[in-house]
Amino acid sequence: MFLSECTAEMIANAAQTLKDGALVAFPTETVYGLGADATSAKAVARIYEVKGRPADHPLIVHIASMDSIGDWAIDIPEYAIKLARDYWPGPMTLILKRSELAQDFITGNQNTVGLRVPAQPIALALLKEFAKLGGKGIAAPSANRFGAVSPTTAAAVMDELIPFLNIDVDRILDGGPCLVGVESTIIDCTKSAPQILRPGAITKEMIEETTGLAVVSEEKTEIRVSGALDSHYSPKAQVVINAMAESGEGFIALATITTPSGALRLAAPNTVEQYARDLYAALREGDARELTKIAVILPQGDGLAEAIRDRITKAAHGD
Repeated sequence: MFLSECTAEMIANAAQTLKDGALVAFPTETVYGLGADATSAKAVARIYEVKGRPADHPLIVHIASMDSIGDWAIDIPEYAIKLARDYWPGPMTLILKRSELAQDFITGNQNTVGLRVPAQPIALALLKEFAKLGGKGIAAPSANRFGAVSPTTAAAVMDELIPFLNIDVDRILDGGPCLVGVESTIIDCTKSAPQILRPGAITKEMIEETTGLAVVSEEKTEIRVSGALDSHYSPKAQVVINAMAESGEGFIALATITTPSGALRLAAPNTVEQYARDLYAALREGDARELTKIAVILPQGDGLAEAIRDRITKAAHGD
């Protein structure tokens, strides 16, 4: 079956699908990922083909537990181990110096590799089943076309990728809506102190509390990571930041902000956490309604609000 409910049998079948070199889209707590055997150049090449992703854009390797870090990375700093112990499984990706297992087709020809242990039960079950078959890790960017809005449901994966997947061999595991809704925090762990390369649910304050180190604040880095381009996460509609929508336009803002007359309310979250969960589905809803413009009022504050502002700013930059 192309689209599968997540029974134990279906998860085992999906692991075998990966081992056979095909693709499996699966839920994580952040967004849905498009997975392939991270040690297979041929399988990973299909991810790039399906997504329309630039060949030098690295992929994140999902592993079943922190015990597998040593397979993929070398010279791992103690503070990275502390982060892994505190926040894995969870929405955090660590950038580390790569081992020989991490080939150029995963790293984008860089000397670093991104690793994550997802917290979503289906994702973890898939990784564990894949490990039983000898799999070392699953390379999995978001399951959408490159630069577009990340999917947070299996239906969104279907809508976007069905023309590009092979329905005879590829699979989609339906695990319901994603709990977090925005991509993982990416942390560079190749220096003497951590640096956030992409904000997410694991915040600066959390990182500093765990490591006892001040997060590096310098913005420039030579390391390329997922979602770091100025334009990303973009719907077809034009995204306008901190403007009130006009009649016939889409509108996304916290529930405390009144919908302008004639505007189409796409999301009215009560909390920052709900904002993150609803954001991508709301942007996709705007496209489904064939809106030409979506006005978004940014949430204020640190932590997850910063991650939301990052995604919306990049969505607007694509227009």
